[in-house]
Amino acid sequence: MPAAQRPRVSTRVGAIAESATLAVDAKAKALKAAGEPVIGFGAGEPDFPTPAHIVEAAAAACRDPRNHRYSPAGGLPELKDAIAAKTGRDSGLEVAPSLVVVTNGGKQAIYNAVAALVDRGDEVLIPSPYWTTYPEPVHLAGGTVVAVPTDVTTGFRVTVEQLDAARTERTKLLIFVSPSNPTGAVYPPDEVEAIGRWALEHDVWVLTDEIYEHLTYGEHHFSSMPVLVPELADTCVVVNGVAKTYAMTGWRVGWMIGPPDVAKAAGNLQSHSTSNVANVSQRAAIAALSGPLDDVAAMRSAFARRGHAMHQLLSGIDGVTSMEPQGAFYAFPNVEGVLGRELGGRQVSSSLELAEVILTEAKVAVVPGEAFAAPGYLRLSYALGDDDLGEGVGRIAELLAAP
Repeated sequence: MPAAQRPRVSTRVGAIAESATLAVDAKAKALKAAGEPVIGFGAGEPDFPTPAHIVEAAAAACRDPRNHRYSPAGGLPELKDAIAAKTGRDSGLEVAPSLVVVTNGGKQAIYNAVAALVDRGDEVLIPSPYWTTYPEPVHLAGGTVVAVPTDVTTGFRVTVEQLDAARTERTKLLIFVSPSNPTGAVYPPDEVEAIGRWALEHDVWVLTDEIYEHLTYGEHHFSSMPVLVPELADTCVVVNGVAKTYAMTGWRVGWMIGPPDVAKAAGNLQSHSTSNVANVSQRAAIAALSGPLDDVAAMRSAFARRGHAMHQLLSGIDGVTSMEPQGAFYAFPNVEGVLGRELGGRQVSSSLELAEVILTEAKVAVVPGEAFAAPGYLRLSYALGDDDLGEGVGRIAELLAAP
């Protein structure tokens, strides 16, 4: 092909979709900066400040010349030790620090893990609705995403029977998350174990995302798959980070835990991509993981209250149905009963169009279900203040009630 006809951007990168959640959040912030009274339900980040003792540890780290230099690409040894200790404390999974790779947030952990595991032609099972980032590293690796759909009738939880029906001889990996983004669903222990034993039986790797482990409500509790199925340890990668638990989204510290060959491969990849995570952030993460969980408990209590309130408010809107959140900090209402109406001077036929109208007319930012392979739904984060939560859902209700 003549040079003039070659694509300027590579085909594989050009095919990557922008993160829908970050795009919604950016648009909401831009409108707010322009003076619009926008309320944002888009971003998945706690509205609480990072706890003070963590910030103080970072400030001290800034003054320490050790942190002004390169450090090991896969993470500070002290942080790896803290991650191993925290993993044993919180989920009961005993791991060696050498199996930990510290990454620039959970996203890089997922990217590294998928890049280390997936070859061209491999199939990756992802229960849907799914977080917008999960499919993209699979596409980059040349793999094929096989979505396994769930809905509210099953509590947005995939079954072993569904996974088995989707499995082929090319199936390499299952991406599993509980508590779930975007649905707020939490799998009970028996279902987590059954899925783990299915994966073990059929030689399917599991990437389990445990980022919301501390954010469960009521009778719902987090379960770690490799704890329930210890034999899975050699074909399982655990992804986690400090972002959600400690209100540290901007600090960019995540990690993956995998068997020795996968951890080494992921570390080698990172040594040529980003190298080490910022040392000050790593020192802050050590303080977070080694410190008390009092602030975490306070956040969880607030999120539980907000989730219940949002469920009540959304369920009171004609044409909207919503499962009460069990974990994370998202409501995922079904809005199919609203579609087909005329709103804001236009006929609204999809949740994508509905999200656009809600933003332009009600000045409320929500993420359409299309971003999660779930048309007909909206995702609303309730990681924002109580007043904004009530005001925002109230504006949506008023818009949808308009004749």
